[in-house]
Amino acid sequence: HHPNDPSIPGKIACVFPLQRLTIPLALVTLISAFGSSFQYGYNVSVINSPAPYMQDFYNQTYINRHGVPMDASFQTLLWSLTVSMYPLGGFFGSLMVGPLVNNCGRKGTLLINNLFSIVAAVLMGTSEIAKTFEVIIISRVIMGIYAGLASNVVPMFLGELSPRNLRGAIGIVPQLFITLGILVAQILGLTSILGHVEGWPLLLGLTGIPSAFQLLTLPFFPESPRYLLIQKGDEDQARQALQRLRGWDDVDDEIEEMRQEDKSEKEEGHLSVFTLCTFRGLRWQLISIVVMMMGQQLSGINAVFYYADRIFLSAGVETDNVQYVTVSIGAINVLMTFLAVFIVESLGRRILLLAGFGLCCGSCAVLTLALNLQNTVSWMSYLSIVCVIIYIIGHAIGASPIPFVMITEMFLQSSRPAAFMVGGSVHWLCNFTVGLVFLYMEAGLGAYSFLIFCGICLATMIYIFFIVPETKNKTFMEINRIMAKRNKVEIQTDVEQMMDLQTVPSVKADKPEVLGSDL
Repeated sequence: HHPNDPSIPGKIACVFPLQRLTIPLALVTLISAFGSSFQYGYNVSVINSPAPYMQDFYNQTYINRHGVPMDASFQTLLWSLTVSMYPLGGFFGSLMVGPLVNNCGRKGTLLINNLFSIVAAVLMGTSEIAKTFEVIIISRVIMGIYAGLASNVVPMFLGELSPRNLRGAIGIVPQLFITLGILVAQILGLTSILGHVEGWPLLLGLTGIPSAFQLLTLPFFPESPRYLLIQKGDEDQARQALQRLRGWDDVDDEIEEMRQEDKSEKEEGHLSVFTLCTFRGLRWQLISIVVMMMGQQLSGINAVFYYADRIFLSAGVETDNVQYVTVSIGAINVLMTFLAVFIVESLGRRILLLAGFGLCCGSCAVLTLALNLQNTVSWMSYLSIVCVIIYIIGHAIGASPIPFVMITEMFLQSSRPAAFMVGGSVHWLCNFTVGLVFLYMEAGLGAYSFLIFCGICLATMIYIFFIVPETKNKTFMEINRIMAKRNKVEIQTDVEQMMDLQTVPSVKADKPEVLGSDL
């Protein structure tokens, strides 16, 4: 039952009812996550298995052109570019988020973004026939731009579509599909499937299929109601979108909440990245997402995957079977992220962040000890495997999925695109930095590299404990009021009282007074 409270005549009920997952909301969530987030994960790991065959192709192409083999250092440079252009493209894609989502909408941006993926898939899939390795490197940049947009726009889109009691669970679905993408790329990359000399072009080209699917299906689903009402000023379209997503006609309470958010932001307009970075009223929100995004990427997840193969080899796993063990680690990642979807609304965001970074911190500390003693104590190799599994579990339940959910929840409509641009840029720059620096760290420090990751996880966990609030089952305006106190700014008192005021037809035309100079 979903009426306004009949016991308060002429007023809007302050307590929002719990809402169920409807078929339209479930479908748009799955289509958005499969068509976009899945490919982010797929392209993270798709070149790992066929790397030797792709490098042979680079060398053979060079021989065909110049008659001599490629210099080893030049081949290393080309392969480093192939790997690193993806996160660098992701950084550029993050910079495009704000202009695109504000002008084309959230759904419109996802549809446009599919063109990047399809073009890149065609170029990579035909690179061997065309006898050119340059297009692979260019395509990795294009796929990076695609992933940079997808990794930011999908959480924003789904966060704005979701009712508040489902926002955390639906917000983790993109991360679930990222882990699924990684797992599918690992499975298809097995030497018995497509990870061989004839199969790698098809393996790279398959990334276009989810985009084509999304391009054909997503237009049948509504745009973000918050975007339609607050940014486009079209209440009728917003109401229709909400009615379809919620499965009932009475959506007055959510429309009213959006109106109040709209009113509270009239004086701000759309914040640019520069304005966001200098705006006192959002200072702690901004610092929090930067810390969480840095912690997410600098906590050592790429290093753990890098070390995983040699850890399994030292524990006695045969070389031919290591790829299957790697797939099993990918499966654990998927299962734990799937679990996070179901527990985030009961346990909350904050506890999952603390537990996730705590498990990563502890496992990195023990892993440092185990790696240094595995040559003298036989069972330390097995302890290393346990540490890797615990680390993956910690990252999957907290460090990986929750920061993107928090960006959606800690910012209002006018500042959310700029916040995703900042958070996404930090995410991809840190990803790029780890890929660039880790091999040198590993050469210089060896297993002690994990002590640095342990320290980063600990610092992030301490920050979250003292600064980041719980946002579970709160409206965007309620979260905004919590953070306003931490930022020591006044917020419009009429907004706080608005839910108890009589609703009038001309409420949209009224302009509220801004009582706090910083809002």
